[in-house]
Amino acid sequence: MNKILNGMVGLVILIHLAFLIMEMFLWTNPTISANFDLTPEQAILTAPLAANQGLYNGFLAIGLLWGWFTKREDVSISVFFLICMIIAGVYGAVTVKPSILFVQTLPAAIALLLIVFRQLTSQQNQSISPMT
Repeated sequence: MNKILNGMVGLVILIHLAFLIMEMFLWTNPTISANFDLTPEQAILTAPLAANQGLYNGFLAIGLLWGWFTKREDVSISVFFLICMIIAGVYGAVTVKPSILFVQTLPAAIALLLIVFRQLTSQQNQSISPMT
């Protein structure tokens, strides 16, 4: 279970770091701008906005990385950043491109569900074990 959870959290971190690179440094690349149905002129005009989005995605990735490496029983840091990623993904899917729901929201939601499942399983195992 921990390997699956760690793999999923790692994937979410990598996805958001890729967003940072794409939005901050590659936004005017024809392949990237075409992915968002932008003309080259629109890509140039929106590049500062995309860079700002990329910076925020980087903060989300670093925050989740922080939560991932704390290795504490308190998973609140990871849960907070995953919820932020889910909200951002839903908003992006509604306002920008529906596929964002699958690329950004779904992996974060799966990681969050795995954390919740692990916590519930851990609590259940503690309540079943005999007292010493």
